[in-house]
Amino acid sequence: MLLFAFSLATNMMATVAEDTIAQNFTEHSWVFVNGYMDESRILQTQSGFSGQKIVLGTRGSGMATRTIDSEVYRDSNMDEASLTISADYDYKPYSPPLTQGDLKNALCAKNYQVGSVYSETYYIDKDLIKDTTIYQNDNMSVYQISSEIQGTAKIGTRVQKNADTVPSYMMHGTYVGYAQIRSETIVGNSSVLTLPCP
Repeated sequence: MLLFAFSLATNMMATVAEDTIAQNFTEHSWVFVNGYMDESRILQTQSGFSGQKIVLGTRGSGMATRTIDSEVYRDSNMDEASLTISADYDYKPYSPPLTQGDLKNALCAKNYQVGSVYSETYYIDKDLIKDTTIYQNDNMSVYQISSEIQGTAKIGTRVQKNADTVPSYMMHGTYVGYAQIRSETIVGNSSVLTLPCP
């Protein structure tokens, strides 16, 4: 069994034109998996060798419980990225069961004004219980999911204000077997909300 907690925060003064500032976002996410998981996250405030960069990846089989709080915040005076993760991983070899299920559930939501994309896809072997809430306007996007599945879940997110800015957040997760997923992602430069973890 592996148990760890990790926290990283950076701060830097920046004088960058408004149209090149990375989009702000806040993420609160909790996952329990008994099976296989493959997750990756990239947070950044500027392209190339400038700004703050955080990359996180987890892959393997067994039983895993993990909580993540992450954030990118930029304005004309501040450049900040932070990530806090708490996780408990118990490795076990995993082979997915043979199944003939062919049920699929998929959702993709985009907010072109804010620059956010969120997608969920579920391949259902046995059960899916899902509650997704999406709110979008010209200033912000809020994506909240609560899912429980026996099968395969794939979740992806990309936050990029426009074609001239760096993607401030990219996330991809694949969960196979039995999984519970609770996640909230808030995107928008007008307001970065801090809400309790689900």
